[in-house]
Amino acid sequence: MLEIKNLTKAYAGKTALKDISITFPRGEIIGLFGENGAGKTTLMKSILGFHSYLGEITLDGMPVNTKNIARLSFATSEHSFFPNLTPKAHRDFYKEHFPAFSDQRFRGLMEFFALPMHKALKHFSMGQKNQFEVILALCQGADYILMDEPFAGNDVFNREDFYKVLLGILEPHETVILSTHLIEEVSDFIGRAVLIRRGQIIGDTTTAELDERGQTLMNYIKETYHYRSDRVSRALDEISGEERV
Repeated sequence: MLEIKNLTKAYAGKTALKDISITFPRGEIIGLFGENGAGKTTLMKSILGFHSYLGEITLDGMPVNTKNIARLSFATSEHSFFPNLTPKAHRDFYKEHFPAFSDQRFRGLMEFFALPMHKALKHFSMGQKNQFEVILALCQGADYILMDEPFAGNDVFNREDFYKVLLGILEPHETVILSTHLIEEVSDFIGRAVLIRRGQIIGDTTTAELDERGQTLMNYIKETYHYRSDRVSRALDEISGEERV
């Protein structure tokens, strides 16, 4: 279990995360949702140890460190691969450094995305780079796979097909924490939704609970965020009024 207790993170005196406590059991697909700047990426990077913070983050009761960090993987559109190396060279590197690396899954996903094995990553398109980042994260052999807007630059068909593939390949012990703004696209694939706003968790529910209430994920998020349906019309009225002055 990945457990976070009283996590607080600040940048230059500005609070990015405030007293967050949450647990992520193994075997779940979790959607992490929130507006831009809500703290989603900061939360993920704190889990991975990229940021210093106040509070406690443990993996099966142990602090996340060099001894267990291989149980966590990360896919981000910022890219963490070696741009001058080919996918084959990355595979060889990962097989050497991650004993649980799945070569079979790697080959299957490379074929699914139709990515070339012998072409340097720097020559890939942005969408292809993001696809490859996801492949590495899924094949590392991690128990917790963190994905931060992993499919920027990919078309809707690639994304939809991948969600289906993801459901088919995940093992019972694998957990995916997926941060995305594509709420309606992932609503049928996640089992739990966590909402973050201004650095705090403001919602945490399962899709089964939403189904029991007859509520869609989008409506739940709007309700929890107190979304105002007249937001656009009010803004247009104000803008038009300013222009007439």
